[in-house]
Amino acid sequence: MQHDAHAHHDHSTHTGHEGHTAGHEGHPAHEGHQEQHGGHQDQHGTHHEHHGAHHAPGKVSWSMAAKATLHCLTGCAIGEILGMVIGTALGWGNTQTMILAIILAFFFGYALTLRGILAAGVDFKTAFKVALAADTLSIAVMEIIDNGIIALWPGAMDAHLDEAFFWIVLAIALAAAFVITTPVNKWMIGRGKGHAVVHQYHH
Repeated sequence: MQHDAHAHHDHSTHTGHEGHTAGHEGHPAHEGHQEQHGGHQDQHGTHHEHHGAHHAPGKVSWSMAAKATLHCLTGCAIGEILGMVIGTALGWGNTQTMILAIILAFFFGYALTLRGILAAGVDFKTAFKVALAADTLSIAVMEIIDNGIIALWPGAMDAHLDEAFFWIVLAIALAAAFVITTPVNKWMIGRGKGHAVVHQYHH
């Protein structure tokens, strides 16, 4: 009889241990930690995917190309206007004044790019190489268009800085340079060149 009683011993009293195990697996804090960790990994992965897409060659928007062109245009405009002011003040001829304006256009174009790269903690030598790679073709195309229009526009070369005609022609020349140079920058950035080289230093 004692043996039968042992055989029919109710093992249901031990289910508490199984319930304890199940309760541990379903612990809210533990699950919340796993979900939070998983969410962090997803967010981290999404960030890298977005970062990669931003620098991926071939995926370039017109707004990105326009921004890069406007950056070059600003430097060119500052350099050209300053060169014309200096050349006029010194009584130089049109050729000498235009040469000075072009030199200063390149100088200020590079300077604006250098400022942004140096701010990212890059040494000057590396920053200068990046600026040359990013802006040389863009500024060159812009200067050819800009100065070409001014040189070919009747009377523009002989106009004085205090005449509205001079500023109107200059504005038209800069606008034309912007329109023509933007596709060039888009093509270059799409192939990992031009201002695409600068993007890796901007986080």
